[in-house]
Amino acid sequence: METKSGNKVTAEQWRAISESDKSYDDQFYYAVKTTRIFCRPSCKSRVPNIANVTVFYHAEDAIKAGYRPCKRCKSGGYRLPDEEWILQAEAYIKENFATYLTLDVIADGCHGSPYHLHRVFKRINGITPLEYLHQIRMDKAKKYLRQTDKTISEIAALVGNANAAHFATSFKKRTNQSPKEYRNNHKSEVLQNETQ
Repeated sequence: METKSGNKVTAEQWRAISESDKSYDDQFYYAVKTTRIFCRPSCKSRVPNIANVTVFYHAEDAIKAGYRPCKRCKSGGYRLPDEEWILQAEAYIKENFATYLTLDVIADGCHGSPYHLHRVFKRINGITPLEYLHQIRMDKAKKYLRQTDKTISEIAALVGNANAAHFATSFKKRTNQSPKEYRNNHKSEVLQNETQ
């Protein structure tokens, strides 16, 4: 029975997805919860974790369920506009900023080539995907510094940087303040605002 909300993947469908079997195209689409993208079985993107896969029998049902068509296999039946693809990349970076990310990892998560993603992202946003990632990480770090008492090492790890010294250097380069200076300056601002 088909449902608009999606179905669990069968063993046969999983084999088709794992082997990128073109003969199953137009029989079903598979959607990946972690990327919010749906693909044709023949898609050449990295094979997802089976626990994150939902099957749809119509592209429209996947779209209604909140999934976006894959840029690589054109699962929506048309080429995904660059602007929508970059929105996917931004969402992927925001959701995964605390993990190990490279341009290759981001491009793979968004079902495109690293070169093409870099070029299109920069054309649309004026910065590269990795610069965008660093902005997200710095914004999160600033928030942690202002709103928590976590150590610099803990904050570094929370924003995807396992090396606290590297994090502190990068933070100072971007803000002209060490994380400790930033925290001290902004805690006094908070206190002043509360007394006014």
